[in-house]
Amino acid sequence: MSHPTNATQAKDRLYAQLSTSLKGMSRAVVQTADLLEQLQTDLDAMKMLAAIHAAQFMTVAAELNPEPETGRKTADEGGDHH
Repeated sequence: MSHPTNATQAKDRLYAQLSTSLKGMSRAVVQTADLLEQLQTDLDAMKMLAAIHAAQFMTVAAELNPEPETGRKTADEGGDHH
């Protein structure tokens, strides 16, 4: 029965290290995928929040800065009623 040579032992050790590294990388990829999924959820929530804030801002701006009147009043606003 032949004994493993130093080269064979080194090769086996390197394959074991490679296997450990690949398992770690696999875990990291799974974690990254989970984090990206959470990021997408957070981005969707931020988009909704931004839309709500934009609507609030436009409403307040319209209340604080009404558009100037054109000088003509319509019948509903008290203009001439012939």
